Formats: sequence, C-alpha cells, structure tokens
Amino acid sequence: MSIWGKLAAAAATLSIGGPIGTLLGGVAGQYTNNRNQKHVPAEDQVAFTLGVIALGAKMGKADGVVTTDEVNAFKEVFKVPEGEIKNVARIFDLSRQYVAGYEAYAEQLAAMFKGNRKLLEDVLEGLFHIAWADNRLDPREEQFLAQVAKRFGFTDTEFSYINARHVVAEERNPYRVLGVTPSISNDELKSHYQRLIADNHPDKLIARGVPKEFIAIATKKAAAINEAFDAIAKERGVALRRRTRGRSPPNNAANSPLQAGTRQSAATRAVKPRDVGKQRRD
Repeated sequence: MSIWGKLAAAAATLSIGGPIGTLLGGVAGQYTNNRNQKHVPAEDQVAFTLGVIALGAKMGKADGVVTTDEVNAFKEVFKVPEGEIKNVARIFDLSRQYVAGYEAYAEQLAAMFKGNRKLLEDVLEGLFHIAWADNRLDPREEQFLAQVAKRFGFTDTEFSYINARHVVAEERNPYRVLGVTPSISNDELKSHYQRLIADNHPDKLIARGVPKEFIAIATKKAAAINEAFDAIAKERGVALRRRTRGRSPPNNAANSPLQAGTRQSAATRAVKPRDVGKQRRD
C-alpha cells in the first residue's frame, strides 16, 4: 500500500495525539470512503509523512514565500500522484493555518522517533531538499532548519554536515559531505563511506519507517556521498578500494549491496558505490 493509502487508513483507524494527530483529524473527512481499509497503517510512516508536510509548510511560512521550485521539490520527495495532490495541498494549508508552531511538530517527532535517530535525519534530509530547490538557502530557512535539528537532538556540526550534502554541487566540500575531517586516514574513510552507503540502502530506509515514496531522496543523497568519496580519492591520488575479494565488508555493510555476489534490485543499483579502484581519466 502506498503512503497515501496508509494516510487514508490512518484517518479511520490510527490514534495519534499531539499536533500531528490534530492534523490527521483535520483531513479525515477527505478519506471517508476508505474507512473499510483492512490494512493497519505503519505509524512511523504516517507520522514521518505528516511531519515533513507540516514542517515544510511552517518553513514556507518562515521565509514568507513558497516557490514553484519548492512545490515541485516536495512532489519529488513524496512522488505525489495526481489524484492525491488536492489532499496533500489540504494538509499543507492546514499546517500553515494551525496555531501550533513548528516547535510542537518537531518535538512530537523527536519523541515518537526516540531511539530512531536515522529517521529524524531523514526528515531533515527531506526538508533540506525542499529548501534548496531553488539552489539557494534563505537565511530564515536555514535558521528554521537549525532549530528543528536542535529539537531533534543534532549538534551544530551534525547539522552542517547534513546541509553540506545539499549545497550546489560546485560549492560542496567533500569532507563535510561525508561528515569527516581531512585528517581521516584512507582506511577509516573507506569504512565510514561503506557505513554511509549501507545506511542509505532503500531497504534500510523502509525498515526504519521511511515511506517507499521517499526513496528518491536516498538516491540523491547516495550520489552526493559517492561524488564526495571520488573527489577525495582523486585529491589524494590513490585508489581507495572498498573491499577485497574473499573478505567480509566492514561493520554493518555485511548485508549491503557492497557484498560480492548479491543480487540487486533497480532501487539497490541506484545507490551502488562506484569502483573507485578503477582510476578516472582526467
């Protein structure tokens, strides 16, 4: 079932309190024809989706304007089907109108996803994608995102690393994109890179509560990670091989697409790391 079908079921069957629950209740009337849904919606996916919509709406209110690029970016984040655009617009408009501030939504998500820090980071990734849609980050949007990140429990440094992945490609610092410092050794860099790629595998995202409609953002994030890794490899003038035949991949990459002989879906191939062992031609 798509996330939009789950929202329909949630409007009838799921009890969520707080501002997110109020928002869900406010759009329940749109889904009256779906009250016989037999599928129980995944609470995390519903909260994730409503949370990103609500915070995206509050962010638009923060800088006083919602650009066409930002609207298109939002549609890209969630793959909104034509038949659901009106319903999503209703959720967005209600979020802007409700008295509850962004703080209430951010704090509820932080409480609901406690112990699932990666999912909170995924929420920020979606918001950054929307904010950077016009290739610039308004200072008011940046301040808004910094406050949301703070309520999620991220440090200023972690916030800057997330932001670095969304900066215009030509201006990206590859070390900040990967969340490391230039002093990192080649071996540590390889291991860190593999963990990042494994953590952003589509199956991993879905397992931790990200709707499958959001996977396009994971693909974009993995591309930025790959490009940053390649840039550092080229800068250091070395072939940073990620694994050697016959050896197990490090840490939690054991079940990732980096493992030799693993059959991969199209979505998996989309985030497959390049073989940097093959030197690029200048």
